[in-house]
Amino acid sequence: MVARVDKVRKTLMKEISDIIRRNVKDARISGIVSVTDIDLSGDLGHAKVFISVYGSDKEKEQTMEALVDNTPIVRKEVGRRIRLRHVPEIEFKFDDSIERGTKVTDLINKISRGEL
Repeated sequence: MVARVDKVRKTLMKEISDIIRRNVKDARISGIVSVTDIDLSGDLGHAKVFISVYGSDKEKEQTMEALVDNTPIVRKEVGRRIRLRHVPEIEFKFDDSIERGTKVTDLINKISRGEL
């Protein structure tokens, strides 16, 4: 069962990324949007989709609002692309792990150069 959940999770990541890029036509989505991870429940009924947005704080906020507003479109398209008995409920969550990683890398580089 764990292998199936992981396989569906990976497929959802790929398809949701593509759906956001190609099918969601919303002017509020700006910057670089990436699906960083999906937390899928064991019964495949719920999917927390973690999104990273590269851009200003305003762009991040607007992009997340647009994704939440377009969740039904994303879910419908997932249902068309992936054969599942029940399409999972989708919940978008902001993920700032890439930004935090970049900050840590910058700090390490500054320390190694003796700037801190």
